[in-house]
Amino acid sequence: AVCSMGNSTSRLYSVLAKTLSSGAVSQHQDCLEQLDSAQLDPIDPKELLEECQIVLQKRPPRFQRNFVNLKKNTASNHRPIRVMQWNILAQALGEGKDNFVQCPMEALKWEERKCLILEEILAYKPDILCLQEVDHYFDTFEPLLSRLGYQCTFFPKPWSPCLDVEHNNGPDGCAMFFLKERFELVSSANIRLTAMKLKTNQVAIAQTLKCHETGRLFCIAVTHLKARTGWERFRSAQGCDLLQNLKNITQGAKIPLIVCGDFNAEPTEEVYREFSNSSLNLNSAYKLLSPDGQSEPPYTTWKIRPSGECRHTLDYIWYSQHALNVTSALGLLTEEQIGPNRLPSFNYPSDHLSLVCDFSFNQDPDRLL
Repeated sequence: AVCSMGNSTSRLYSVLAKTLSSGAVSQHQDCLEQLDSAQLDPIDPKELLEECQIVLQKRPPRFQRNFVNLKKNTASNHRPIRVMQWNILAQALGEGKDNFVQCPMEALKWEERKCLILEEILAYKPDILCLQEVDHYFDTFEPLLSRLGYQCTFFPKPWSPCLDVEHNNGPDGCAMFFLKERFELVSSANIRLTAMKLKTNQVAIAQTLKCHETGRLFCIAVTHLKARTGWERFRSAQGCDLLQNLKNITQGAKIPLIVCGDFNAEPTEEVYREFSNSSLNLNSAYKLLSPDGQSEPPYTTWKIRPSGECRHTLDYIWYSQHALNVTSALGLLTEEQIGPNRLPSFNYPSDHLSLVCDFSFNQDPDRLL
């Protein structure tokens, strides 16, 4: 049976190998109920990583990416908080809608691609994980990550484009995961973004967490704004709505804030300027990798579609610069690593690069606001 679980490694593999068909949407809740007791049994991340590597043994090895140290002689007496932002590419869209003309369909097989995604997450060990385009939450990410010690939240799009694809696995949406051993959930809000006072198809999750080690509160948010050229004003309105929600949640920046997302917007767009100039005093973490600390990376997504090559900077980690320091950030893949066929590929599971940052709290945040 799909939900049967043996012991040790065979039990891990049964979870890893399990992929629900589109007809199993009603069944997956039953399956989750059967797995409840198993979910209480923790998974060793090293074992899970080994299982992923067995599945991926015919694929080329993971790309090497290094963290860049960004400390400015700031002494901190607590462990940094590692935050990972990633649009993982919805399976239904990758196979059915996105038309990655240089990517073989074989590279998009879910049984292997999910292991590439998990391998990336396990390699960087985030304390907080923010994902977009998640359409395998209930059968893959929630069952596995909950057993790795994460508290999991999912908010699907009301009208997900995944549902237009035959044999889909349900709607895609945003998902957030945080390590329960490091944080306590204080409050959580699922936000359906509005534009021109109309509810839209885009969503966000915002959670206020308390850090066990420091006792400090902070808010973490994840979102995915409207895609496509021609929707710039729409994205701007969505961004304004999200900022207003976050101002309320953070009591006007009294609570430090981190916002992760695929904004579908280059730094030249109005929604980027809104976040840069917000009263929440936000800065974009990945600007700090540039020589002057003022420029975004040249790309966070790079793909080839029938209309041509698309190389854009769309993904960001925003943070309260008065209250938080970025101590390190994960370097991006080089053009040589990505290769001429671009993303996704046998090497890399998504058309977007993952962003990973380490944060520490400033000692006297109010003085800098």
